[in-house]
Amino acid sequence: MGIIEKMRLDGKKAFVTGGARGIGKSIAYALAEAGADVAIVDIDLAESEKTAGQIARDTGRKCIAVSADVTDKEQVDRMIETILKEFGRIDAAFCNAGICINAPAEDMTFEQWKKVIDINLTGVFLTAQAAGKVMIKQGGGSIINTASMSAHIVNVPQPQCAYNASKAGVIQLTKSLAVEWAMKGVRVNCISPGYIGTDLTLNSPTLKPLIEKWNEMSPLHRLGKPEELQAIAVYLAGDASSFTTGSDFVVDGAFTCI
Repeated sequence: MGIIEKMRLDGKKAFVTGGARGIGKSIAYALAEAGADVAIVDIDLAESEKTAGQIARDTGRKCIAVSADVTDKEQVDRMIETILKEFGRIDAAFCNAGICINAPAEDMTFEQWKKVIDINLTGVFLTAQAAGKVMIKQGGGSIINTASMSAHIVNVPQPQCAYNASKAGVIQLTKSLAVEWAMKGVRVNCISPGYIGTDLTLNSPTLKPLIEKWNEMSPLHRLGKPEELQAIAVYLAGDASSFTTGSDFVVDGAFTCI
């Protein structure tokens, strides 16, 4: 099998959490374009259904919408049951749902801290754990977690200690799961994006004033685009990355190099 064939995902079944918009939507599109059937998982079911319908029409792949709060184990388990009922198996899981709350550490409330950690770290664990159980039973699969360049640096000027800590935890969780499940056929990797120009970022009144500062600091002097994360996700989801596990792929336009 040639490299082009290995990069195809024909016949594979995948899900993407936080898949209704932004990075998740872009990755879901890429997986479907590469041949996979995809479940769009999001707490916003209406938007998830809209995205699933759009991807199905554009790619011809089966695409379903599933509502789930990734911090709730029962909802995650039901999500997995729904996907298995529709698809029969899970070959790739993109654990992407996340939030960021900017607040000075001395002013951050416990509720703010807990919300970020619950969604960004505990949510990744619960979805990866649930997918991992299925993949171990079926004989293999690939889990891809969304970390961040914020796991490697302290972002400025915005204060976001909870976000940075949660994403550092995602990387170590990824490595730990990769080692535990290596001999069980389940590969676990993560992607650490830099500043990405999603609709949320570009239209947020709190973030828009920071973009000029970020671009000034970046070696490429621009934000990344969601589609610039697609190739690495497709690679990790498929057979081309069969020897790749426990790795963190930083896609940040060299921001962490400075």
